[in-house]
Amino acid sequence: MIRLRAAVLIPAADYPEDHAWAFDAEAAALEGAGIEVVARRWTDPAAEDGVDLVLPLTAWGYHARQSEWLSLLDRLETAPVATLNPVALLRWNSDKAYLAELSDAGVPTVPTIAVDALDEAALAAARARFQVTELVVKPPVSAAAHGTYRLAMGDAVPAAVAGRRMLVQPFQRGIALRGELSLMVFGGAYSHAIVKYPKPGDFRVQPHLGGRDEPVEAPPEAIALARAALAATPAAAAYARVDMIADEDGDWRIMELELIEPALWLPGAPGSAERFATAIRAQAEQILAQR
Repeated sequence: MIRLRAAVLIPAADYPEDHAWAFDAEAAALEGAGIEVVARRWTDPAAEDGVDLVLPLTAWGYHARQSEWLSLLDRLETAPVATLNPVALLRWNSDKAYLAELSDAGVPTVPTIAVDALDEAALAAARARFQVTELVVKPPVSAAAHGTYRLAMGDAVPAAVAGRRMLVQPFQRGIALRGELSLMVFGGAYSHAIVKYPKPGDFRVQPHLGGRDEPVEAPPEAIALARAALAATPAAAAYARVDMIADEDGDWRIMELELIEPALWLPGAPGSAERFATAIRAQAEQILAQR
């Protein structure tokens, strides 16, 4: 087996959250597949030096430093290393405007309007278009529900996002009952899934906001939707988390594709670490062989 050396990207030094729980599980899986892992801060101007492979698996905080992130992608595009997921996919996935592209390709998604400057008129237009009273607004470049708000009829535009480029969606009532389903897909093959629930009275499922999760077996129709969504992306993903929700008719709709630095819930899913590392190694070797 050829020994590969990989830079797994970690947060900048001033990033406040602990990334070790994710990094350690993913690094152990890669090491088990014969991939030597070194940790590199994604903000390091030489993050890609001396390695065969770059993996932005815990490049947390990139959404808050977008210009630096895009500069890194520019470098990786011409660097003599394999980058997974591919740079074209990372760039595409960095802005949630991709939801419109998926919808245009016939992939069922949560209905989404992108507005250049969020104001009361934009909210009124969205309510009229979606025929709802409650909306969710979120930044197109964000993570961990940062800048995401639920707005009832009569609620003002939050000052923190007024005038900013934002995405507007109808509030999905089913999230409190059925939760948000997340499917992990490695090398195009379904691996495992979890369902995430918000705390009572909230709609956000992130753990730091009180959300909880539990393992679940994804239904066949959800797996089919995940495959269809990934088939509509600009490049093949070695690893992916596909987040979806059931609408009021019970039909699955894509909420987001997490293709940069997703939590993959490898611990607790038997065989998932091996499936993850095998997909990474196979795609990396394919890219390197073509260079």
